[in-house]
Amino acid sequence: MAELPPVPLTLEGAWMLHQMFRIKRAEWRRVAQADRNAILEEAREALVRMEPGATSGHANQSAVYSLIGHKGDLMLLHFRESLPQLHCAEQSIARLRLSDYLEPTHSYLSVVELGLYESSAKTYSSLAERGIEPHSEEWNAGIADVVARQSSAMAPRLFPEIPPAKYICFYPMDRKRAEEKNWYQVPMPERQRMMHDHGMIGRRYAEQVRQIISGSIGFDDWEWGVDLFANDPLVFKKLIYEMRFDEVSAVYALFGTFYVGIRITSSDLSSVLAVSASSAN
Repeated sequence: MAELPPVPLTLEGAWMLHQMFRIKRAEWRRVAQADRNAILEEAREALVRMEPGATSGHANQSAVYSLIGHKGDLMLLHFRESLPQLHCAEQSIARLRLSDYLEPTHSYLSVVELGLYESSAKTYSSLAERGIEPHSEEWNAGIADVVARQSSAMAPRLFPEIPPAKYICFYPMDRKRAEEKNWYQVPMPERQRMMHDHGMIGRRYAEQVRQIISGSIGFDDWEWGVDLFANDPLVFKKLIYEMRFDEVSAVYALFGTFYVGIRITSSDLSSVLAVSASSAN
């Protein structure tokens, strides 16, 4: 019997795209007031059709956040059932006249992911005990059956609505692959143990923050994206700080750029892009 695979099974759901923009304010101020109003109304109508309220219970939805800090002014978060649908959402934003006054500063492509460390170990062991060779046709059929059943059971978590919380914190992350510390060379039982302990911290914050993990290996520059949603922004600091002391983060985690924003509706766009009376035409 060949050695059992070291790769944990994963479930994939909604496709995600984060779009970060900076408002070209100098150009925007030069637009006549009547034209600004028309441009904002076009954008508002388009975004209303994408907001969760218009697509309740469905994965195809978008949300807008006003970013805090120098990394951008706006962040659009899109959830879609397929990659082509996600691309259509991106193109819909690009076709708006408002896009002429938005400078892209960053974007991030990923897919909602649930890791199955515990289920993987049990499934691999069960198949091996039955004498099924890893990666054989029978093995692959057994894996496909487990993934299908788990995907059906986990559908609400795989295709979630965008949480309505006031604040968002988004950041990408990796697991270390350096010479001294390499997550991918740690035996699967050890990784399973560390991920279990790591997850227990998150569960203690379950009533304060909603977390959505997305996989981006092969899609973007980091391996995972993390979205935290909460009505109290301090919970982001407390949760992430506590996790810093956890073994899986303290030893193996690398973090990218953090983005923090405030949820706004399409109707709030006019205030975010407001022009002072002295500079208005």
